[in-house]
Amino acid sequence: MIRFLDIIFSLTGLIFLSPVLFIIYFICLFDTGSPLFIQERVGINLKTFMLIKFRTMKLDTKSIATHLVDKSKVTFSGNLLRFTKLDELPQLWNVLVGDMSIVGPRPCLKIQKKLIIEKKKKKLFKFRPGITGAAQLKGFDMSNPVILAKIDFEMMKNFSLSLYLLLILKTILKFINK
Repeated sequence: MIRFLDIIFSLTGLIFLSPVLFIIYFICLFDTGSPLFIQERVGINLKTFMLIKFRTMKLDTKSIATHLVDKSKVTFSGNLLRFTKLDELPQLWNVLVGDMSIVGPRPCLKIQKKLIIEKKKKKLFKFRPGITGAAQLKGFDMSNPVILAKIDFEMMKNFSLSLYLLLILKTILKFINK
Protein backbone atom coordinates (compact mmCIF):
# COMPACT_ATOMS: atom_id res chain seq x y z
CA MET A 1 0.00 0.00 0.00
CA ILE A 2 2.84 2.43 0.86
CA ARG A 3 4.54 1.82 -2.48
CA PHE A 4 1.25 2.43 -4.28
CA LEU A 5 0.81 5.73 -2.42
CA ASP A 6 4.43 6.66 -3.15
CA ILE A 7 3.75 6.24 -6.86
CA ILE A 8 0.47 8.18 -6.74
CA PHE A 9 1.88 11.02 -4.58
CA SER A 10 5.15 11.37 -6.50
CA LEU A 11 3.46 11.29 -9.90
CA THR A 12 0.82 13.78 -8.76
CA GLY A 13 3.53 16.00 -7.26
CA LEU A 14 5.64 15.93 -10.40
CA ILE A 15 2.65 16.78 -12.59
CA PHE A 16 1.11 19.53 -10.46
CA LEU A 17 4.41 21.02 -9.34
CA SER A 18 5.94 20.97 -12.83
CA PRO A 19 5.57 24.77 -13.25
CA VAL A 20 7.42 25.28 -9.94
CA LEU A 21 10.04 22.70 -10.93
CA PHE A 22 10.67 24.50 -14.24
CA ILE A 23 10.94 27.91 -12.57
CA ILE A 24 13.43 26.59 -10.00
CA TYR A 25 15.31 24.76 -12.74
CA PHE A 26 15.83 27.99 -14.71
CA ILE A 27 16.73 30.02 -11.62
CA CYS A 28 19.38 27.44 -10.74
CA LEU A 29 20.53 27.35 -14.37
CA PHE A 30 21.22 31.09 -14.29
CA ASP A 31 22.73 30.90 -10.80
CA THR A 32 25.21 28.04 -11.33
CA GLY A 33 24.92 26.92 -14.96
CA SER A 34 24.07 23.42 -13.73
CA PRO A 35 20.65 23.27 -12.05
CA LEU A 36 20.57 19.64 -10.96
CA PHE A 37 22.78 17.97 -8.40
CA ILE A 38 23.05 14.21 -8.74
CA GLN A 39 24.83 12.27 -6.02
CA GLU A 40 25.32 8.60 -5.28
CA ARG A 41 23.53 7.54 -2.10
CA VAL A 42 23.04 4.30 -0.20
CA GLY A 43 19.48 3.00 -0.33
CA ILE A 44 17.44 -0.08 0.40
CA ASN A 45 19.49 -3.26 0.95
CA LEU A 46 22.67 -1.13 0.72
CA LYS A 47 22.06 -0.69 -3.01
CA THR A 48 23.39 2.61 -4.31
CA PHE A 49 21.30 4.95 -6.44
CA MET A 50 21.61 8.42 -7.89
CA LEU A 51 19.72 10.96 -5.78
CA ILE A 52 18.51 14.06 -7.63
CA LYS A 53 18.22 17.52 -6.06
CA PHE A 54 18.31 21.08 -7.23
CA ARG A 55 21.84 22.45 -6.98
CA THR A 56 22.30 24.70 -3.96
CA MET A 57 26.10 24.88 -3.92
CA LYS A 58 28.77 26.15 -6.26
CA LEU A 59 30.01 23.72 -8.91
CA ASP A 60 33.46 23.30 -7.34
CA THR A 61 32.04 22.07 -4.01
CA LYS A 62 33.23 18.63 -2.89
CA SER A 63 30.63 15.89 -2.75
CA ILE A 64 30.43 15.49 1.03
CA ALA A 65 27.69 15.64 3.65
CA THR A 66 25.92 19.01 3.65
CA HIS A 67 26.67 19.74 7.31
CA LEU A 68 30.43 19.53 6.51
CA VAL A 69 30.35 22.05 3.64
CA ASP A 70 31.52 25.64 4.16
CA LYS A 71 28.43 27.90 4.11
CA SER A 72 30.17 30.23 1.62
CA LYS A 73 29.75 27.47 -0.98
CA VAL A 74 25.94 27.86 -0.90
CA THR A 75 24.63 29.91 -3.81
CA PHE A 76 22.21 32.82 -3.61
CA SER A 77 19.27 30.74 -4.80
CA GLY A 78 20.58 27.79 -2.81
CA ASN A 79 19.94 29.57 0.49
CA LEU A 80 16.28 30.03 -0.38
CA LEU A 81 15.92 26.51 -1.75
CA ARG A 82 17.45 25.00 1.38
CA PHE A 83 15.37 27.12 3.73
CA THR A 84 12.14 26.13 1.97
CA LYS A 85 13.34 22.56 1.24
CA LEU A 86 12.37 23.06 -2.42
CA ASP A 87 15.76 21.64 -3.41
CA GLU A 88 14.31 18.24 -2.47
CA LEU A 89 11.47 18.31 -5.05
CA PRO A 90 13.39 16.41 -7.79
CA GLN A 91 13.55 13.46 -5.39
CA LEU A 92 9.93 12.83 -6.31
CA TRP A 93 11.46 11.21 -9.40
CA ASN A 94 13.56 8.97 -7.12
CA VAL A 95 10.32 7.98 -5.37
CA LEU A 96 8.50 7.32 -8.64
CA VAL A 97 11.20 4.97 -9.94
CA GLY A 98 11.40 3.11 -6.61
CA ASP A 99 14.76 4.24 -5.24
CA MET A 100 13.08 6.13 -2.40
CA SER A 101 9.81 6.52 -0.53
CA ILE A 102 8.12 9.76 0.47
CA VAL A 103 8.69 8.78 4.13
CA GLY A 104 11.66 6.85 5.45
CA PRO A 105 15.19 7.12 6.81
CA ARG A 106 17.30 9.67 4.89
CA PRO A 107 19.69 8.08 2.38
CA CYS A 108 23.34 8.47 3.31
CA LEU A 109 26.53 8.87 1.33
CA LYS A 110 28.89 5.92 0.86
CA ILE A 111 31.60 7.90 2.67
CA GLN A 112 29.48 8.24 5.83
CA LYS A 113 30.91 5.06 7.33
CA LYS A 114 29.80 5.72 10.91
CA LEU A 115 26.23 6.43 9.83
CA ILE A 116 26.20 3.27 7.69
CA ILE A 117 27.41 1.23 10.70
CA GLU A 118 24.70 2.71 12.92
CA LYS A 119 22.00 2.11 10.30
CA LYS A 120 23.19 -1.48 9.81
CA LYS A 121 22.94 -2.09 13.58
CA LYS A 122 19.32 -0.94 13.48
CA LYS A 123 18.55 -2.83 10.23
CA LEU A 124 17.43 0.43 8.58
CA PHE A 125 18.67 -0.61 5.14
CA LYS A 126 15.73 -2.98 4.76
CA PHE A 127 13.56 0.13 4.18
CA ARG A 128 13.47 2.52 1.24
CA PRO A 129 15.06 5.82 2.20
CA GLY A 130 12.70 8.77 2.34
CA ILE A 131 12.46 12.40 1.38
CA THR A 132 11.01 13.17 4.79
CA GLY A 133 10.83 11.45 8.14
CA ALA A 134 10.81 11.93 11.88
CA ALA A 135 14.45 13.06 12.06
CA GLN A 136 13.97 15.76 9.42
CA LEU A 137 10.84 17.04 11.12
CA LYS A 138 12.72 17.23 14.42
CA GLY A 139 15.55 19.14 12.74
CA PHE A 140 18.25 16.44 12.93
CA ASP A 141 20.77 16.12 10.12
CA MET A 142 23.44 13.51 9.50
CA SER A 143 26.00 15.14 11.81
CA ASN A 144 25.13 12.80 14.68
CA PRO A 145 24.85 9.27 13.26
CA VAL A 146 23.88 7.62 16.55
CA ILE A 147 20.93 9.94 17.22
CA LEU A 148 19.84 9.92 13.58
CA ALA A 149 19.82 6.11 13.43
CA LYS A 150 17.94 5.96 16.76
CA ILE A 151 15.20 8.34 15.55
CA ASP A 152 14.93 6.54 12.20
CA PHE A 153 14.76 3.18 14.00
CA GLU A 154 11.94 4.36 16.27
CA MET A 155 10.05 5.69 13.26
CA MET A 156 10.42 2.48 11.25
CA LYS A 157 9.75 0.21 14.26
CA ASN A 158 6.32 1.84 14.57
CA PHE A 159 5.79 2.40 10.85
CA SER A 160 2.23 2.18 9.56
CA LEU A 161 0.02 3.73 6.93
CA SER A 162 -1.28 6.24 9.46
CA LEU A 163 2.26 7.25 10.50
CA TYR A 164 3.23 7.58 6.83
CA LEU A 165 0.29 9.90 6.18
CA LEU A 166 0.84 11.82 9.43
CA LEU A 167 4.51 12.51 8.62
CA ILE A 168 3.58 13.70 5.12
CA LEU A 169 0.96 16.02 6.61
CA LYS A 170 3.44 17.35 9.21
CA THR A 171 5.99 17.95 6.44
CA ILE A 172 3.47 19.91 4.36
CA LEU A 173 2.38 21.96 7.40
CA LYS A 174 6.01 22.69 8.31
CA PHE A 175 6.63 23.87 4.73
CA ILE A 176 3.53 26.10 4.76
CA ASN A 177 4.48 27.61 8.12
CA LYS A 178 8.01 28.64 7.00
